[in-house]
Amino acid sequence: MSPGQVYQPREDTYLLARAALAEVAAGELVLEMGTGSGYIARRLMESGARVVATDINPFAVKAAKSEGLEVIRTDLFHGLCGPFDLIVFNPPYLPTRPEERIDDWLEYALDGGPDGRKVIEIFAKQAAKVLPPAGRILLLISSLTGPAEVKKIFRRLGFRVEVVRKERVCDEDLLVLRCTWDSGSQ
Repeated sequence: MSPGQVYQPREDTYLLARAALAEVAAGELVLEMGTGSGYIARRLMESGARVVATDINPFAVKAAKSEGLEVIRTDLFHGLCGPFDLIVFNPPYLPTRPEERIDDWLEYALDGGPDGRKVIEIFAKQAAKVLPPAGRILLLISSLTGPAEVKKIFRRLGFRVEVVRKERVCDEDLLVLRCTWDSGSQ
């Protein structure tokens, strides 16, 4: 295993884990997208949830499997069917210029494109297809990502969006958004 190629738990991981543990009910089917080390998926399993974890990074898949997790190597939702009661995602949310790219597997956990929303926009469109009417999404973003713009992405798809957790870390705010279907748009 190559720990330098796997996103290790940090402040954003812990914040999203706390939000997910407060949200999930025992027995629910949870998808953790981009599991990295598997920290959040493992905590959710320990709380009684049924968890499927995914990652595009083969080193992350190996690391999470070594923690006893069911992990699928895939790019976002490719090959997955729902419905999932809860989807948890700590996406690559950092705005990244081409000259800042690091060109290795860890890049998939960090590079959010020029505005930090490249992967989030694709994720939102695909998640809508596997989320039942009572399903929820917990998405971690940064104040650097443009929270108002991220909310607009989800609202255009028929979601209600609220901030459920917020924490100041260095020079940015980390936010956990809870996205649920807007009953008026169903």
